[in-house]
Amino acid sequence: MSKKLWGGRFKKKIDKDFEEFSKSIQYDFKLARVDVFHSIIHTRALSGSGLLNKKETKTIINALNEIIKEIDSGSFKPDLSSEDIHTDIHNRLEKKIGRLSAKVHTLRSRNDQIVFNEKFYCLNEALNIKDLLGDVLNSFFVLMKKYDKQPFIGYTHTQRAQVILFNDYLCAFGHMLVRDSNRIKKFYDSVIPYIGAGALAGTSLHRKEYFKAIDDFLSFVKSKPGKIKSVESSIDSVSDRDFLIEFLSIISIIQMHLSRLAEDIILYSTQEFDYLDLPEEFCTGSSLMPHKKNPDFPELVRGYTGRIYGNQVSLMTTMKGLPMTYNRDMQLDKEPLFSSVEIIQDELKIMAKFIKGIKLNKKVIAEALLDERLYATELTEFLVFKGIAFKDAHDIVGKLIRYAEDNKTAIKQMPDKALKKFCAKLNSSDVAKVMHAEHAITSKKSIKKRVPKPDA
Repeated sequence: MSKKLWGGRFKKKIDKDFEEFSKSIQYDFKLARVDVFHSIIHTRALSGSGLLNKKETKTIINALNEIIKEIDSGSFKPDLSSEDIHTDIHNRLEKKIGRLSAKVHTLRSRNDQIVFNEKFYCLNEALNIKDLLGDVLNSFFVLMKKYDKQPFIGYTHTQRAQVILFNDYLCAFGHMLVRDSNRIKKFYDSVIPYIGAGALAGTSLHRKEYFKAIDDFLSFVKSKPGKIKSVESSIDSVSDRDFLIEFLSIISIIQMHLSRLAEDIILYSTQEFDYLDLPEEFCTGSSLMPHKKNPDFPELVRGYTGRIYGNQVSLMTTMKGLPMTYNRDMQLDKEPLFSSVEIIQDELKIMAKFIKGIKLNKKVIAEALLDERLYATELTEFLVFKGIAFKDAHDIVGKLIRYAEDNKTAIKQMPDKALKKFCAKLNSSDVAKVMHAEHAITSKKSIKKRVPKPDA
């Protein structure tokens, strides 16, 4: 087994089964690059404090940069015998520079490292998710342009309600994703990776040395992680996982929106609705039934919602009763985080391509728009503007709809004499004009037509 960063006070070897049980290298290797960043900053702080000379500092920094190159090139393979990524990086450093590596962990704790690493990881992935949300929004715009001014059917309680524009329907999901994007932006702006907490009580290195080390680091790193600061509350810093819970909460909300979109796509592509034709490259067939075209991608999106919700609840449950400060339970925060980030990014990447391939079955939609019940509200409003109280107008139209259903007749085909039995102010000419998709759409004055755009 690989060397550990602890063990001097122990007489007995660690139980092999427990050692395997307690390792995190199999998943926290994803934090390798960020862990090296922490080591670079800490090394510079040690140098500024006189605990490393210039030659030692240069040797360590050069070796750490070599490890970054290995990570970036893809040649980095974690040593799965290591306890965690911190140990793995330290052992790699020792192979490169020998005993000098023993000085790198001076006045440093893994408690401080891991929260720094996780914050840095979240900041980078937050930007990636924001970009992917933008790609999905752009796909909505492509579909909106393709079906501009296309009437569609709006539902409440999964029952036909009123005529809407297909673009307005898409815009609703666009507004959801814009809110998601803005939440991501606020999260990015609020999260600050701290350094210098030690195990929980801070270190003997002066704050000004951390500030200098941070400035030096930020001067060469390409991927700027927002703000990095010297720790303000070391006790809070090593015990804080609020930022992870907040990030998973935002991802859960995004997933909820994707799942609602997926449900509509699944429903509207059934033969019973048949409003949408889904792109074949994101569907599958049946191993038994030759005719099937299954909406597997939206079904998987809907299915993964349980996983993403579960990840958030898992972390909140882990954190709910922990005493101050760091506890080993908190090692279990990483798998839910990585799982949710990877799922949501994969979904958004595919969704951006999937949406562009959706086609409307205009003929089927046109037939659905002939349903006169869709225009009951517009006919009620028409009577209101003729001076009839809304409650009375509501009753009149309700009785008219019921009469048409019972007698299997179309209201627009009823003669004036029959219409006036329900209301003297009704006539066939007005009914034909009002009970029409174009009127239903153009009569709405309260809507501000605006294509949603996220905050920069």
